[in-house]
Amino acid sequence: MRISEDTRKTNETEISYKLNIDGTEERKINTGIGLLDHMLDLFAYWGHFDLEIIVKRGDFNIDIHHTNEDVGIVLGQAFKKALGDKKGINRIGSASAPMEEVEASVTVDISGRGYLSLKAETDPSTTRSALVTVDGYSIKDAEHFFESFAKHLGATLNVKVGPFNPDLHTILEAIFKALGIALDIATQIDPRRKGIPSTKGVID
Repeated sequence: MRISEDTRKTNETEISYKLNIDGTEERKINTGIGLLDHMLDLFAYWGHFDLEIIVKRGDFNIDIHHTNEDVGIVLGQAFKKALGDKKGINRIGSASAPMEEVEASVTVDISGRGYLSLKAETDPSTTRSALVTVDGYSIKDAEHFFESFAKHLGATLNVKVGPFNPDLHTILEAIFKALGIALDIATQIDPRRKGIPSTKGVID
């Protein structure tokens, strides 16, 4: 089974995780950031993953920056560890998900190269992005989370979302749902693929 479990400790955070890629949508998530908890719950549900992420310690007396980043790191590491040598996986997955008038398109390539492109439409009258939520979470925090996740999974992650909506919740819900579906596709085993899905014969 493609399972990983560990605890990551730094001077700033302590985060434990459990992941089963071939799960049944069992979720237990407590990062201390309410909006991020909700989004990760959606991600795991739509990806059919069993996911537990518990932040045991975070420097919230400063801000959410380190915890948000480290949860992204942990999630990327969890998938990378659970995938092992990546034999037989599709490697590439793409999905779109709507939330009201907003639509997010996400493409994932588990290539061994961490890269993020996040394009969210801004308000044409002010060029501002989505408004900050109650948790103080912004589109820049989301971008930092996805960047950490992509880097530590070793995946190219392309995200496009629009049209502009001032509600960050709406934007992120569409993105995280699409990410869960796309990553589910990318991590599934293709019975036709006998080895590692790369002409190089290896994915770092």
